[in-house]
Amino acid sequence: MGQFAFGQPVTRTEDPKLLTGRGNYVSDVNLHRQAHGFVLRSPHAHAKILSINTSEAEAAPGVITILTGQDIIADGIGTTKVTQNHKRE
Repeated sequence: MGQFAFGQPVTRTEDPKLLTGRGNYVSDVNLHRQAHGFVLRSPHAHAKILSINTSEAEAAPGVITILTGQDIIADGIGTTKVTQNHKRE
């Protein structure tokens, strides 16, 4: 490898394990008492949400909690910026 890393080939040592099924991915990790999160977004980009009824979701087996935008605001967390990955042209 040259003096600088930019523009130089990088030896990837993890590839053989991943390509032969011996590697570990984040989705392969299962921890004791592990919980999963899910974000449900509106299918309507500019709709004004008047109310959200979470009672059916809260009653579903295994659900720990349901958070809405109002919960996030009430907890003082604020909003999160949504970013998108764009391909380079």
